[in-house]
Amino acid sequence: MPAESAGGALERRYHVEPFLDYLALERGLRPGTLAAYRTDIRRFATYLAHRGISEPDTIGHRILHEYQSHLSGQGLAPTTIRRAQSALRAYFGFLAAEGIVPDDPTDRMDRPAAARRLPEFLTQDEAARIVEAVDPDSPAYWRDRAVLELLYATGMRVSELTGLSLGDMDLELGSCLVFGKGGKERLVPVGAVALGVVRRYLDSLRPGLDRGRAAGAFFLNQRGSRLSRMSIWTIVRRAAGRAGIDRGISPHTLRHSCATHLLEGGADLAAVQELLGHADISTTQIYTHLDREYLRETHRLYHPRSRAG
Repeated sequence: MPAESAGGALERRYHVEPFLDYLALERGLRPGTLAAYRTDIRRFATYLAHRGISEPDTIGHRILHEYQSHLSGQGLAPTTIRRAQSALRAYFGFLAAEGIVPDDPTDRMDRPAAARRLPEFLTQDEAARIVEAVDPDSPAYWRDRAVLELLYATGMRVSELTGLSLGDMDLELGSCLVFGKGGKERLVPVGAVALGVVRRYLDSLRPGLDRGRAAGAFFLNQRGSRLSRMSIWTIVRRAAGRAGIDRGISPHTLRHSCATHLLEGGADLAAVQELLGHADISTTQIYTHLDREYLRETHRLYHPRSRAG
């Protein structure tokens, strides 16, 4: 079998492409980072294949420990090993969320010592410009606008947005039932602006898109099927381009911006944790990178000893 075909078969066996799609569409990783993660996971898959392990659902703590020892024995730089650990954590987190493996075996793996890099986020003005930047002449205007409004209003992940069904949205209560990682449910409030746009999409566009194949899906493509993750990514990137924001913007950017702007407005960290569907509040704490001037102003206004006299 040619080397390229063998590599492709290896990636299919270990679900590498779906994992990379997840990193690009939901976590918004850049091409260079994606290429590095591909290298890390292919190295791991090759190691497994040489060990005679054909499926990722049979991997346990012992194999991961032996693999880490294997990497150290290869003379790789500590930064490369830390990146490989991060890649494995993300990889098995994805497989567990998708139900491909029963448990995440990386829970006992040494955590990388390197600092966690914050994802891209927008200013409030930039976020508003993006959600309002859909081409007004597009036949899918109200759908695309509803996609952007909901991403920013709720902080939903792409997989959560594409998984929405008609029965999940309660327009009267202004809330949405979201199915997150591991099938966990949470009720997310939807603001008035987003609700208004959603109503326009449901009334004026969705009925014409539904050709009997929708099976209750909320967001539909032109063929009447459920809108894909890649389509959501394209909608976001096009809107960012029309808004004149040329840096790498992804759906995850809107999720991160939603959390950031809530915290800037004074929201409680635990409330933001609930909104985003984080199992651990330590995950939510990466969103507390508030502007130094904002923190100084908050301290000046509310701390009893912040002003002389």
